Amino acid sequence: MGTAMPTRLLVRSASSLISGSNLIMVLLATLVSACPKSCHCTEKNGLTSVQCVSRNLDSIPSDLPEDTVTLLLGSNRITKIPRQAFKDLHWLQELDLSRNAIEAVDAGAFQGISEGLRTLDLSNNRIHTVPKEAFSQIRAKIRLSNNPWHCECTLQEVLRELRLDPETINEVSCHTAVQEEYAGRPIIQVLDSGINFCNFHHKTTDVAMFITMFGWFAMVIAYIIYYVRHNQEDARRHLEYLKSLPSTTQIRKDFDTVSTVL
Repeated sequence: MGTAMPTRLLVRSASSLISGSNLIMVLLATLVSACPKSCHCTEKNGLTSVQCVSRNLDSIPSDLPEDTVTLLLGSNRITKIPRQAFKDLHWLQELDLSRNAIEAVDAGAFQGISEGLRTLDLSNNRIHTVPKEAFSQIRAKIRLSNNPWHCECTLQEVLRELRLDPETINEVSCHTAVQEEYAGRPIIQVLDSGINFCNFHHKTTDVAMFITMFGWFAMVIAYIIYYVRHNQEDARRHLEYLKSLPSTTQIRKDFDTVSTVL
């Protein structure tokens, strides 16, 4: 009887600890999977989908669940995708950022999700250029249609590494270009015709270097001419000064005359 009571107490204490641990785990799971108040989250088979469409967002929510698989951020007012914007969403497979006001995509914007991402929609935004590193290692099918792209060497190199959505590939057009004749034409058609924007870039760079070198050369020549003329003028003045001095013979004659008088 004496030993029964401590045993029961131990069992109750253990049960309380287990219940407390379960409660903590539930609370932690709730915190990890907490849905941003401006979004709607659903879970199916342990996978979380976050729907934030048309919520008047001007930036990407920072409190997204880490187990998010699908993230829909279309039809908002987002203007920029900063570096490591999705770094904690290692399970993300589908990302929709279409119909926003995105103008800038930082290098490393998709760092942490690039390898697992399957679809990325950036259509209907205001993107005109992106750094080469922005889509590094991304293997997802990408939509870039209906953006005011500036067709030049960097964009050509970026597109070479991407898997564009074939359904919208002809809607990726040059809004402006290094050669105005290509403005308004689909980028793929321009590149398929044999145009290489990087050649224009190199030619422009060569011309700029030539102009710069010519400018420096002209400055050097101008300095040499100025130096020579300035020294010629000094030499002329010095020569005139020497000519104005009495000669040695005249000085000697004057000295002899003064001696005789004395």
